[in-house]
Amino acid sequence: MNRVASQVNEAIHLAVGFANTYLVTTPQGNVVIDTSAAEDARWHVPALKRASSAPVKYIVLTHGHRDHTGGVPLWREPSTKVIAQKRHVELVQYHKLLEAFFSKRERAQFGGPGSTGRPSAGNYSSTIRPNILFDEHYEFSLGGTRFELYHTPGETPDHLTVWLPKYRAAFLGDNYYESFPNLYTLRGTKPRWPLEYIDSLNKVLELRPALLLPSHGQPIKGQAAIAARLTRYRDAIQYVHDSVVRKMNEGKDVFESMREIRLPPELDVGESYGKLSWSIRGIYEGYAGWFDTNPASMYDVPVSAVYPELVWLAGGPRAVTRLAVRAIIRGHLVKALHLTSMALAADGTHQATLQVRLTALKGLRAHSLNSNERGWLESCIQEIKDKLSLPGG
Repeated sequence: MNRVASQVNEAIHLAVGFANTYLVTTPQGNVVIDTSAAEDARWHVPALKRASSAPVKYIVLTHGHRDHTGGVPLWREPSTKVIAQKRHVELVQYHKLLEAFFSKRERAQFGGPGSTGRPSAGNYSSTIRPNILFDEHYEFSLGGTRFELYHTPGETPDHLTVWLPKYRAAFLGDNYYESFPNLYTLRGTKPRWPLEYIDSLNKVLELRPALLLPSHGQPIKGQAAIAARLTRYRDAIQYVHDSVVRKMNEGKDVFESMREIRLPPELDVGESYGKLSWSIRGIYEGYAGWFDTNPASMYDVPVSAVYPELVWLAGGPRAVTRLAVRAIIRGHLVKALHLTSMALAADGTHQATLQVRLTALKGLRAHSLNSNERGWLESCIQEIKDKLSLPGG
């Protein structure tokens, strides 16, 4: 990675990491918009201070995720004011409440080392306390530049957008990136409601920005280009939401909806981060909850409780593993995972089953274009390698 900050215009500078940090300079001091994670901030700070070493008067956090807040201690000066939307506190408390739970899942999703079950240092164990919390709108001026902040929930309930009328620049945080949004993230989260996303994107479109500055990816310039991208993005979210509602009213279950709903080509914004099928299930269950009308689902005995009996009835783990091999040959890799899950419920150390499961996982990884999906597959592959005592495990 090139660890040099770039200049977006005469006042805005950018350092790119896992998440971006923006520095806005004025004659009376500077404003930092998002701080990235602590590991990136260690080079973002010196790189951006080479552009201007003036005092940092404000830090604005577009939302409370660690990759946007982790660098606050490195940027914060005695007189710096930190601004966030008021639901920031709720979000931080939510992640603190489930710290160990999220720690294990984040390691899987983002490709970290295997979890010990202990909270990950720096994940959600540090509480950021903004000086200024606002509800729907807040603004301030510094050195002749007005900063307008709007509550735009989407990626998180505390998400905000920063608008600089002087430059017609909108800092959009994580409410836009070059992929369908993560309306449901595999690591777990409260629902990211599509209708809120749509309303928030409409707010930004009404500003008619000529410069769009996302927290992941490069700035986008030109009013027409920005309007086209945000409109397509908004319409893709609306299409998926409306399709799920239609399938529900037609009596389709969640899995039928996941299989059948596809974006039309003109709205296909890619699935490199968020994934359509996960979002479809998130919307469906966001409306209907977890009960699937099967009476067995009302009780605390999962379907996996009957796996061992079925496996032995079929002839044991070896026989079920042969079925998994046939599924792989036919290209049914997910079916192979289901079958190996059943076989391993009967014998968790069955070597042939572990090997076949590893083959299925590697096949799914080879075809995956989604970074979160690959993270989970890699984590599962490593788990199998550990059990088989294979290199890398």
